[in-house]
Amino acid sequence: MSAETGGLPGPLSGPAARTGQAALAGRVALVTGAAKGIGAAAARQLAAAGAAVLLADTDQVAAAAVARDITAAGGTAEAARCDVRDFAQVSAACERAASRFGPVDLLVANAGVGDYATMSDGDPGRWQALLDINVMGVVHAVRAVLPGMKERLAGDVIIMASIAGRESWVGEPVYIASKHALVGLGSSLRQECAPAGVRVTLIEPAIVDTPLVRSTAEGRAELAAYAALTPDDVARSVLFAACQPPGVCVSELVIRAVGAEA
Repeated sequence: MSAETGGLPGPLSGPAARTGQAALAGRVALVTGAAKGIGAAAARQLAAAGAAVLLADTDQVAAAAVARDITAAGGTAEAARCDVRDFAQVSAACERAASRFGPVDLLVANAGVGDYATMSDGDPGRWQALLDINVMGVVHAVRAVLPGMKERLAGDVIIMASIAGRESWVGEPVYIASKHALVGLGSSLRQECAPAGVRVTLIEPAIVDTPLVRSTAEGRAELAAYAALTPDDVARSVLFAACQPPGVCVSELVIRAVGAEA
């Protein structure tokens, strides 16, 4: 079951709500895969909590529409075309955020794709693209923002993993492998970053009802068979992690819809 990137923001809860939705005032966020789904929902909720947000996505038209919605609601946001497979483009997005808003101190590495195929019938070309986006895309984003965070002795790296990084099933072997890779990456990165005061959080949702999941027959069948999360459910988890006091790190959040399989 893929947990992938559409949805509108839900009501804020937790620290952001208790502080007049300004818990992230002064923060600068970079969200990859921000045009739709979880990424768009996270961008909206982070902006509603006071962060300035750069929405990075290959679909600049859709990302720009989300940015306009955020701005119309009183938030601060801008969109940039960015293919996370290209480190130069990710670095350029970080530089754009810095020039417009200030140094990025909150990364939501969310861009990802899925693939329904078995090892005996899958397309190696599609698998390579999946790994380049799901794994190297996160690596590129982290590499682009981390030196500045370490220098400033503060920051949040939030990686969108999946329960697929903890569990396995038949039908998405390379997607599952990519999310296992992110769990390992996040765990190692957290140890590296702790001395510098940089927090690393893994968000691990079960199936999420997004346009990407709905774009395939297999995804629609899963949504019909299982209770699903919404993009806003996952975005609230991103917000929860980002709004913790400086001395608190939410290492991992595993999220399932009520009624989903245990």
